[in-house]
Amino acid sequence: MIRVDIINVFLTAKGDEFIILLRGPDDKRTLPISIGQLEAQSIATQLYHVDFPRPLTHDLFKTALDRIGHKVTRVVINDLIDSTFYARLVIEKSGDAKDAKVIDSRPSDAIALALRFSAPIFVEEKVMDESGVILPEDSNVQGAPKMVEGKSDTMSPEGLTEQLLRAVKEERYEDAAHLRDKIKNLSKSN
Repeated sequence: MIRVDIINVFLTAKGDEFIILLRGPDDKRTLPISIGQLEAQSIATQLYHVDFPRPLTHDLFKTALDRIGHKVTRVVINDLIDSTFYARLVIEKSGDAKDAKVIDSRPSDAIALALRFSAPIFVEEKVMDESGVILPEDSNVQGAPKMVEGKSDTMSPEGLTEQLLRAVKEERYEDAAHLRDKIKNLSKSN
């Protein structure tokens, strides 16, 4: 297994899907995984420390596990079947590895939970062999937009995505829908 870090989460140029990039510190390959908008939002809120006034689904699941004395100790992206990635959550009670439970999961949900529990993320070697890509050195895969107000270009996809996340956080859903449409229109014109 290869321990990986999240390199970036971004909206594609077409504006219709989000991609998460995973890479090991000693591996030149990057694993791109397509994820849904809600999962991307849940991951981004943890990466960029955006607080929501109400818990997201992954926050609720973490709270439930905390209350019963369990925690996610690691996540493994373990398979790729018919272009679909599969993952497993390893959950332990009170740090007892003998009592570990393994639960099937979508990679996006597993990653969102791993971030909430500060658990390591692993990719099986066979998955990285099959789907890992070597990105050109001049690609800006680590140039993730920072979720800091006023720091990014407000008309760039990254700046608009930042504003979108902020609008959702503040429960300004009409503004969020307007920003979502701007991002789609901007990506169509490119």
